[in-house]
Amino acid sequence: MANATHQLKQASTGPEKSAHEVINSHEFKRLVAKRWTVSTALLAALFVTYYGFILLIANAKPAMSQKIGEVTTLAIPVGIAVIVIAFVLTAIYVAWANASYDPEVERLKGQLKK
Repeated sequence: MANATHQLKQASTGPEKSAHEVINSHEFKRLVAKRWTVSTALLAALFVTYYGFILLIANAKPAMSQKIGEVTTLAIPVGIAVIVIAFVLTAIYVAWANASYDPEVERLKGQLKK
């Protein structure tokens, strides 16, 4: 039974490889490059958002200190937007990882020799 399960798993994932072979494979390098691309793009978006907010406060103080309510300035909702954008970027990464990255990692792990 265990042998049949092993053969079935091997047929779906390909031949078993050593960790060294998996790490040096084109598929693994492509996966790492893809993760770096996604992470770098999301990190750049986060930096632009965060440092954009900091630069707005530093360079546009009159606009950011403009009252939009009785006691609330424009900087408060913009700051909340920065936090919300950070959560959204994190959610985008998690959704991408769950849909694309993690299944590929599991597939590559399935190729490893036991």
